[in-house]
Amino acid sequence: MELEIFYDYACPYCMRNYDFLPELLSARSDITPVWRPCEAHPKPEVYSRYSELLVQCFFFAQAAGVDLWAFHTQLYRAALVDRIDIEDIDALAAYLGGTLDSAALTRALRDGVYAPAQRQNNDYAYEENDVWALPSYRMAGRKLDSVEGVGVSRAQFEAFLAEDGGH
Repeated sequence: MELEIFYDYACPYCMRNYDFLPELLSARSDITPVWRPCEAHPKPEVYSRYSELLVQCFFFAQAAGVDLWAFHTQLYRAALVDRIDIEDIDALAAYLGGTLDSAALTRALRDGVYAPAQRQNNDYAYEENDVWALPSYRMAGRKLDSVEGVGVSRAQFEAFLAEDGGH
């Protein structure tokens, strides 16, 4: 069964939820996470830091076949712990250089290779899945949405996973 995970690397509530996802999902071999990175505040909404390049980095990493669990941690750290300039291609490429080919990532971001996928994920989240706040989850026709400014608690997520009659 697929669990769609809608999240933004610049969202502290998403990072808080990500901290318990590996543990809870490792106990559920019947669930496959489907990563749906999107922007909590896409342009033209006025916001202090846009995360569109982080979403594009995800698609680059996915295509490169890197360990996505570790990569998610790295991007959350970049945005929310180390607070690098997530709108600066060179800063991102330097930060991710130990994981990805910096030159290839820089070219892909400058050329907008993954910009269409990033915009499609935003549309998929907000237009097709009625996501209101991040993080949000979809599984087997059910949905668990965050409360804006609050997020989703571990207990809420565990209850959502249990609703399918699983573990």
